[in-house]
Amino acid sequence: MNARYRTQMRLPQVGEQGQARLAGAHVLVVGAGGLGCALLPWLVGAGVGRVTVMDPDTVELHNLHRQPLYRMADIGRPKARAACLALGELNPETRLRARIEPLTPANAPERVAAADVVLDAADTLAVTYTLSDACLRLGRPLVSASAVGLGGYVGVFCDGAPSYRAVFPQLPTHGGDCDSAGVLGPVVALLGALQAQFALALLLDLSPSPRGRLFSWDARRLRFGGCGFDGAAEPAQALPFIAVSQVHDTDLVLDLRGGEGPPSPLPQALRLTMDELPARVPTLPRGPRIVLGCRTGLRAARAAALLSHHGHETLALLAFGEPQWPA
Repeated sequence: MNARYRTQMRLPQVGEQGQARLAGAHVLVVGAGGLGCALLPWLVGAGVGRVTVMDPDTVELHNLHRQPLYRMADIGRPKARAACLALGELNPETRLRARIEPLTPANAPERVAAADVVLDAADTLAVTYTLSDACLRLGRPLVSASAVGLGGYVGVFCDGAPSYRAVFPQLPTHGGDCDSAGVLGPVVALLGALQAQFALALLLDLSPSPRGRLFSWDARRLRFGGCGFDGAAEPAQALPFIAVSQVHDTDLVLDLRGGEGPPSPLPQALRLTMDELPARVPTLPRGPRIVLGCRTGLRAARAAALLSHHGHETLALLAFGEPQWPA
C-alpha cells in the first residue's frame, strides 16, 4: 500500500482500484484564486495524476487573506505558476501544468476535452457559462462554485445532469464579486473543499453521485441548503459567449463600455453606453449578427434582452474583462 495515500486507501470506496483511478485522472481547474487555492491541495494531496491550472492573473496583496497557497514573496507572480510550484512541494507525484491564460470560448473546447473533470473556480459568469456550454457539448462533468460575502454554492452540472444554463438560463442583471462585495476566507475555503470532494466523488464514481445537485452555505444564518435539479430542461436557444477571434467581419459589434476602459480590441465596434442604446435600437439592421460586449458580459446580456424584445434574433455576447478578454 502506498504510504502517502494509505489512510484514504483504507476506505472501501477507494482502495487500490480507486487510487489507481485517481492517479490516471486529469482535472482542469479554471481559476487559482480563493476557490482554486482551497480545492487544489485536496486534489493534489489525494493523488490526482494530472492537474492543469488556468489563470491569467498575478498574486496581489489583497488576495492573501483568502488564498493561502501564496506567500508574500509570490506577489506579482502569475497565480497559476505560483500555485503549481506550491503544489509540487506538497505532492511531486502529481503532474502539474500552469496555463497563464484566460479561459475563453476559443480555447474552452480544447481545454475541456483534455480533462476528465472540470472545476470552475473563476469569478466571472462569462467563464462559467462558457465552461458549461463546452462541458455539455463534450460530455464532461462541471463542478462550479461561487462565494461572495458570507455565502455561496457548489453545483455539479453536465455529463448526464442538466447544464448550468438549464438551472440559470438568464444572466443576472447585476453581479457582485469578492472585490466589490467582500468575502470571508473560511467561506471560500469551505466551498472550495466541497468542490474538491465532489470532484473526487466523480472520479471514484461514488454513490450517490453529486451530479444534478446544488449545495449552498449561508454563514450569516449558519445554514446549509441544497436541492436537486435533475428535472431542469435545457433552454431551446442559448445566447452564446464568443471570443474576440470569433467575431466576423460581417458582425455588427456594440461595445457597451461607452468611453470607459481601454480602446476596443475590435476597431469596427460602435461604443455606446446602456443609456444610449434604447434610442439606437430602431436604427440597427436586421441582417448581420449583433455582438454585444462589455467588461463582464452582464450589461451585454441586458442589452441582448432589449434587442430580442425588438425582434433581433441573431445575437452573441462578448466579455472583454480587464483590460480586455483576449482571443
